[in-house]
Amino acid sequence: MPKNFVLTLTGRDKIGIVDHVTSVIVQRAGNVESSRMTRLGGEFAMLMLVSVSDAEFSNLDQDFQQLRAEGYQVSLLQTQDDSKKYAGWLPYEIEVTGADHEGIIHEISHHLATQGINIENMDTSSAPASMSGTPLFMMKGIVVVPPHLNFHIWSDALEEIGDKLNVSVKVGVVK
Repeated sequence: MPKNFVLTLTGRDKIGIVDHVTSVIVQRAGNVESSRMTRLGGEFAMLMLVSVSDAEFSNLDQDFQQLRAEGYQVSLLQTQDDSKKYAGWLPYEIEVTGADHEGIIHEISHHLATQGINIENMDTSSAPASMSGTPLFMMKGIVVVPPHLNFHIWSDALEEIGDKLNVSVKVGVVK
């Protein structure tokens, strides 16, 4: 029976790092189920959900010692099946845009947490506006909401937070 685990890797960006990690996984007859990879400020960050057989899982940690010796932080965390944890919860997409400033992510995530809403995924970025060069903040994510929460109460409050932060907040049903 295959084991699933989350592999995280962070360290200096260099050509071939993805090839190195995936070759280790393939050598252990593993499969990358899903992944996210990005370069942040010259550093590389990788997050993967990987499956391998029980027999191969025990040897995987050792296979990453070379990367650790090169200064990479590598961790392997076996997952637990929590597919029933959010059964019946409702998925929504959240999009936030506006002038970039401190505290946007915190204010949005704090509201979600206090409502008992789980963030499934979240991507944020900042880029200069085309005409003015002013840094613009963008956030897109998927959340799952307990079925007992009233949509209008939590989403209207989230939009009010957006107004206070001077950013646009849009909440919609996941398509």
